Amino acid sequence: MDHPDHRRIGRELGVYASEELCGAGFPLWLPGGAAIRSEIERFVIDLERRAGYHHVYSPVLGRLELYQRSGHWQHYQDNMFPPMEVGGERVLLRPMLCPHHILVFSHQPRGLRDMPYRVAELGAQFRLERSGVVGGLSRTRQMTLNDGHVFCPADQIEEEIGTILAMVETAYRALAIPPPSYRLSLGGQGPKYVGDRQMWRRAEDMARAALEGLGLAYSEAAGEAAFYGPKIDLQVRDPRGREETLSTVQIDFHLPRQFGLEFRRGSETEMPVMLHRSIVSTMERMVAHVLEVHDGRLPLWLSPVQVVVVPVSAEAASYARRVGAALVGAGVRAEVDDREETLSARVRLAHDRMVPCIAVVGEREVAAGSVTLRLRGHEEPVALALGSFASWLTELTAGMEAGLRPPEPPA
Repeated sequence: MDHPDHRRIGRELGVYASEELCGAGFPLWLPGGAAIRSEIERFVIDLERRAGYHHVYSPVLGRLELYQRSGHWQHYQDNMFPPMEVGGERVLLRPMLCPHHILVFSHQPRGLRDMPYRVAELGAQFRLERSGVVGGLSRTRQMTLNDGHVFCPADQIEEEIGTILAMVETAYRALAIPPPSYRLSLGGQGPKYVGDRQMWRRAEDMARAALEGLGLAYSEAAGEAAFYGPKIDLQVRDPRGREETLSTVQIDFHLPRQFGLEFRRGSETEMPVMLHRSIVSTMERMVAHVLEVHDGRLPLWLSPVQVVVVPVSAEAASYARRVGAALVGAGVRAEVDDREETLSARVRLAHDRMVPCIAVVGEREVAAGSVTLRLRGHEEPVALALGSFASWLTELTAGMEAGLRPPEPPA
């Protein structure tokens, strides 16, 4: 049995290309992939904004001292690109965004009224993956992570984890990703892990309490934690049955201590706890997963081309272009196929490109000022007035993005 493969689907839909001059592990996003990715990015930024996150941009480079202080250089060096000499300083392509977000938090004094302080960014990071394992979008050397960090007192941890997991549930519903299983990744012995056992026990107990307070079943895996703290990993299976981590929440007492983070509670100062979290993983891994989950037949809001307008004859081509312009003006990703091919050939090509909506216009539609829409999942064509077509598609797209039942076509 052939399983969906995002590399094949990516070629068919024009999602990305692997070019020798770019180098292994550095995919070139094509227009189709840029459309999918930008929709996911827009969705998650809006989701985070509504949850109280402050969005930032931070540099992809940092001084070696930054990563020595965070511990990444000591514990993650084999996965990092080597230092570069720039202006007399040794700088690195970042493997993580957390050190920069720590600098955002510590940029000015914080008080209890600022807590929890939530920072988010869609930022590029770099991993020195071995040549034999890079491939497609699922394993790359440059990736854009939907990263976020929450700085808060210990007594806010459980509530913040609940909020984060609710955001993941919303995202998975919109992307039609099946519900995940939960794994609590614990620390272990040896130099891989920093801090003392008391710090680890406290963080692990907090993670258990959050999961149990939400009534979530979970498994435990020793030795799978980050070097600085335990993780709640959300495990999903792809269509081949392979399990991977798409989203994660990590509890960290170590980095706040390393950077001397504090906030004021009355006349006293207190060290915050830091939560690392990703809602939809990296854009590369999430797009690969979504392509395979849907076998390329993406929901309307994610489809690179949402509507193809097909005129029946040369006489209807001018009207078809008017329909296409109206759709584009309403924010719909639409194309007009008025090539000198048969109607059936053009419709078949749209099906092969997995376009979810095909709008056919002929003499009858021109006279009535309407379109005849063939919508994936609907057996019968739907006739719509041009004036209501774009607004209905916009409503349909928004509903699917929110995971809601699609609205019925207007009469």
